[in-house]
Amino acid sequence: MWRFASSFHTHSAPLLLHKFPIDHNAPPRLENNIKKDIVQVSLPMNILSIETSCDETGISIIEAEGGLTRPSFEIHANTLTSQMKLHEKYGGVFPSLAKREHSKALMPLLEEALTHAKHFQNTETVLFETQKIADLFVREPELKQRFLKRINTLGIPPIDLIAVTTGPGLEPALWVGVNFARALSRVWKKPIVGVNHMEGHIASVLLEKEQPIINFNALALLISGGHTELVEVDAWGSYTLLGATRDDAVGEAFDKIGRLLGLPYPGGPEVSALAKIARQKNLPPIEPLPRPMLGSRDLDFSFSGLKTAVRYRIRDLKSNLSDTMRMQIARETEDAITQILIQKTEKALSERNIHSLIVAGGVIANTHIRDAFNRLVQKYPPLTLHTPSATLATDNALMIGAAGYLKYMRTGAEDPESLTATGTLEL
Repeated sequence: MWRFASSFHTHSAPLLLHKFPIDHNAPPRLENNIKKDIVQVSLPMNILSIETSCDETGISIIEAEGGLTRPSFEIHANTLTSQMKLHEKYGGVFPSLAKREHSKALMPLLEEALTHAKHFQNTETVLFETQKIADLFVREPELKQRFLKRINTLGIPPIDLIAVTTGPGLEPALWVGVNFARALSRVWKKPIVGVNHMEGHIASVLLEKEQPIINFNALALLISGGHTELVEVDAWGSYTLLGATRDDAVGEAFDKIGRLLGLPYPGGPEVSALAKIARQKNLPPIEPLPRPMLGSRDLDFSFSGLKTAVRYRIRDLKSNLSDTMRMQIARETEDAITQILIQKTEKALSERNIHSLIVAGGVIANTHIRDAFNRLVQKYPPLTLHTPSATLATDNALMIGAAGYLKYMRTGAEDPESLTATGTLEL
């Protein structure tokens, strides 16, 4: 049964917890294990998840059940803070600033999440060795001070699992979240799993209000500010990279072209807004921009040539770049990117027996691209399309919780001491 609650929802009924103790060293609890383990898999789990891969800090609490065959999730708390305004003057994310802001935000977000989920009122005594916890925060002194000051007041909430993004992303930012999760795992004596951020985007579609049915094999197109990847999904946890960008990611291309057009950061939404106005005004098309690698025999992408073409187009116009021309360039940019994404995805679909198409990541919040994929799937019945809503498309902790649950069902918990942040982590 699908059970969904909106962010910050407070569930009045008592939460159902595991009837079996969680063993950190237990073997993976797969769905074809003995009957006792199948019972464990079917019981709900409360999962606290942490996301710090780039410029959003997120902590969420979800309740998960259904195992790998029919996973479902109920949201109890979803807290998120963005650093976008702080990075605006740099025209992109400044890693050391991102790290500092994550350190500031994590403890207040944790308290907010526990409060909204009604896990905050807990009187169980917290016992831990202060020095061992302090050692984890040797590079985050401000977070160490906040953590040691407040953690004793929180008690031990009924959390069954901690999930944290370990990569890919900005490594200094990732380490803040990883060390915070390791500290919580030590203090609360809770199991922990590291989560691949890209698997989080794939799993984000499972958090929609209407229960999605993902039929394997599935194809996932992941489009964000840092990644453009086509991935075949044989099952949860079984991923094959079919193609990726050779240079700029699609969201990065949008942002850089926005900057060339003199638009505020982040440029992607601004480019899309101008493109929409151009269509509404039915402005005449400009000379077409290139569609890099559109005719290549592989499934790789390239967007740097498109960005360079826009730069030269603007250079040639010199001081004659009017608002109308900005709208026309924005529309042609969006049309070019959309055509590339659609044709590469269609090529992958034509070469494989795919039953479900997942398109996830921040760029799918773009309505023009989303509409194009809705038209695409109509050509391939009974192919089903799954996209996250706009709030789930961008970075968030909810998707990390969902992916963490799927990973835990496959492999069990990880050793907190061996958990590391890897900026270039692959699926």
